[in-house]
Amino acid sequence: MAHAVKEFSKGIVKENPVFRLMLGLCPALATSTSATDAIGMGLSMTFVLVSSNIVISLIRNFIPDKIRIPAFIVVIASFVTIVDLVLKGFMYDLHKSLGLFIPLIVVNCIILGRAEAFASKNGLFLSILDGLGMGLGFTLALLSLGIVRELLGSGSLFKADLLGPAYPKVIIFILPPGAFITIGLIMGLLNKLENKGGK
Repeated sequence: MAHAVKEFSKGIVKENPVFRLMLGLCPALATSTSATDAIGMGLSMTFVLVSSNIVISLIRNFIPDKIRIPAFIVVIASFVTIVDLVLKGFMYDLHKSLGLFIPLIVVNCIILGRAEAFASKNGLFLSILDGLGMGLGFTLALLSLGIVRELLGSGSLFKADLLGPAYPKVIIFILPPGAFITIGLIMGLLNKLENKGGK
């Protein structure tokens, strides 16, 4: 049980894909201009991570080593297509906002990395936990970026105006440089808290 909890929780804190491993930064920075977009991207990634981990874990013994990576990409691309079509059919505004970053999940290093490093070497239960933990860690990272950027950049949260019309919007936070500033500040804060805890 302790091993299962460790596999699940590692992706949320210790091996957080964005703040610790520095993976998936392109979609993390590009789609975190608002909390809504951040959650949409994070949950899309989580679905693909968990689903591809399940399938790869189940078929891992039947895939020849020579075609391992292409086989993983086909599995991942199938689930990305499902996400893309569902968003386009039922959440068109979110699909339009996330744009090209949904199809690009196929080549996201987090997904392929978990398929290669974990799902292809472990059983179904642990692979599900690994996918869930990494996906939730990615989602929480995007959400924290989205909240800071949306709140400071436009004075709103989940597209609801919180700070009123008198708030002097700090536009840089919803622009690309704001993404780098925000991720740097959050990572600095996390490192400070971690070092303080260590002492």
